[in-house]
Amino acid sequence: MVNTLGVAVVGFGWMGRVHTQAYARVPHHFPHLAVRPRLVTVADEVPGRAEEAAGQYGFVSATRDWREVAADPRVQAVSITAPNFLHREIGVAMAEAGKHIWIEKPVGLTAADARAVADAAAKAGVRGTVGFNYRNAPAVAAAREMVAAGEIGTVTHVRIRLFSDYAAHPEGALTWRYERERGGSGVLGDLASHGIDLARHLLGEIDSLTADTAVFVPERARPAGATAGHTRAAGGELGPVENDDYVNCLLRFASGARGVLEASRVSVGEQNNYGFEIHGTKGALFWDFRRMGELGVSRGTSYQDQPVSTVYVGPGHGEYAAFQPGAANAMGYDDLKVIEAYHFLRSVAEGAAYGATLDDAVAGAVALDAMARSAERRTWESLA
Repeated sequence: MVNTLGVAVVGFGWMGRVHTQAYARVPHHFPHLAVRPRLVTVADEVPGRAEEAAGQYGFVSATRDWREVAADPRVQAVSITAPNFLHREIGVAMAEAGKHIWIEKPVGLTAADARAVADAAAKAGVRGTVGFNYRNAPAVAAAREMVAAGEIGTVTHVRIRLFSDYAAHPEGALTWRYERERGGSGVLGDLASHGIDLARHLLGEIDSLTADTAVFVPERARPAGATAGHTRAAGGELGPVENDDYVNCLLRFASGARGVLEASRVSVGEQNNYGFEIHGTKGALFWDFRRMGELGVSRGTSYQDQPVSTVYVGPGHGEYAAFQPGAANAMGYDDLKVIEAYHFLRSVAEGAAYGATLDDAVAGAVALDAMARSAERRTWESLA
């Protein structure tokens, strides 16, 4: 028997749309899931945005006040896709109201924020899924299995990169993203959080790290009105960028492996250049998000001059079979969020953890806080 789960979306920018579309697609890709989402209500403080979303996607109701969602008995689960500085307040309130939560990363601005949401969810007995979507790529799932099976030997080192140009334009508006109080640590929370999650997901826990950060676009123009996405604001009053554009970080894993994580939001010429290279004593793995269905694999006994083969992921890798019948058929970013929605709804239905959890969010936030401290103090920071 399939049960209906009343869901709500809080914050209807681009990510709110992605969550909503994922809810709509889940039954088509995962028809045996024991629950079916029903779009109950949508909340956004921008006048007219929630009403427009309700009309377009079929939510039963709309509101400008997320507190009405917390009090709504029709809602059993909530997507939290509002700006970062609201994640702790909304996440704790929804958990305390008994709502299961699918919350975007970073879960608040600090590890204390993430812990507050995780603790509230644990106390209330609700499930929590976090938006670390890149771990859901079938090629990443394949890489994780190969590492765990020892197919490339003992992992020696990894390099993880997240380069983007979304903040490279000097006329990019000074939105909340660039404020310390509302946007937190900048590129650390936005992009490096994904890198830390990939590092932990693929190689296990991180023992210690050291980091360096920089702001390369120190001033931006203030926007004249409400913004969405990465708006430009030429000619407005200039204000300071308070958080970081760039970070590089050295990692030491509990396994003994070493790592390099580098992230930038101002890399001209780079559009979503996200990926990793994992090296082991017998081989290596290579993945580029822009070629999401391909995994570079080097394994064997040659060691020197050992070739790299391209493996096209297929139905045996991760959740690929829910989308395509044969290898080398393309998947996209939104498909990763459908997988995430599936993990969230399955967690609710079965009362067990699937996918990235609030505990993962806390562990990631601890690493991000350590990166910020390290950059300030010029020290190695322990995560133990």
